[in-house]
Amino acid sequence: MSRSRRSLSLPIVLASIAVAVSITLLVFWLLIVVRDYELGAQVSDNTWLIVLGSVAFAFIVTVLVVFAVYLVQETREVQRQDRFIDSVTHELKSPLASIRLCLETLGRTGLAENQREELRGMALTDVRRLHDFIDDILAASRLSHERAGHDVVEVALAALVREVAKRVVRRHNETTDVVLIDVPEALVLQTDATALETVLLNLVDNAVKYSDPPRRVEVCGAVANRTLTMTIRDHGIGIPHAHLSRIFQRFHRVPLPSVRQRRGTGLGLYVVAALVENLGGRLRAHSDGPGQGTTITLTVPVIEAKQGATSGVAVVGVG
Repeated sequence: MSRSRRSLSLPIVLASIAVAVSITLLVFWLLIVVRDYELGAQVSDNTWLIVLGSVAFAFIVTVLVVFAVYLVQETREVQRQDRFIDSVTHELKSPLASIRLCLETLGRTGLAENQREELRGMALTDVRRLHDFIDDILAASRLSHERAGHDVVEVALAALVREVAKRVVRRHNETTDVVLIDVPEALVLQTDATALETVLLNLVDNAVKYSDPPRRVEVCGAVANRTLTMTIRDHGIGIPHAHLSRIFQRFHRVPLPSVRQRRGTGLGLYVVAALVENLGGRLRAHSDGPGQGTTITLTVPVIEAKQGATSGVAVVGVG
């Protein structure tokens, strides 16, 4: 960790020194010209020299600043990729080791049927974990190179949220009442069902994963002024204010012990942000700080709203 901080501070310090030296030289040069009458008279006869010198110094300072910013960005990207590789190694080795242990145990004689079923369930859980992990990597890789179109279908939002919640609580071995849903039953969307499901699955999963028992996650959805607004609120470990604008970057994970002890690669929210952008929407994150929970707000424009066949509102054309 200290090595990472030094690698970031070094280019910043060097660039700051270089910029300060350049500005100091420029100021002293101008003072010498102004105070030395004879030299000033000579320079005044060649105004283009002082103009050219000032432009040259400004150019040098600009290049130094741009170089420093670029170097810091590249250093941060390398650090994020290093953390990603560490996470990938853990995410692959842990379930594979568990699956191997389950298979070796199943090969033994004398196991009771309920023990075999328990081991089989553990292996399937780890396989699903690997499947979801690989899907995240493939989605992130695809989204970083292209922006796919929409396969628009009709989606009952409340039913979709319930299905997502069911999958998440099963994944984390929680009870169904962990996720509280407040979405109108009659709310029907015409949108990319796969993209919306992936977005909600990642957001609800994160809300549960980054909460400590007893967990409680609230999912709310409504339409107003031709905008679908959904909020996913948890009461978990929270996010430091300095990282709120960076959590949707690829590979970024908040450098806190409470985050590192939970599995993750820093790809889920990146995929979510890219999919929401494809739908023409926006994502905002809010947290009062560590231990204060997090609220993610998703807004997507609605093209048309009308009365549905059943009572309530059906929304047509999202994104």
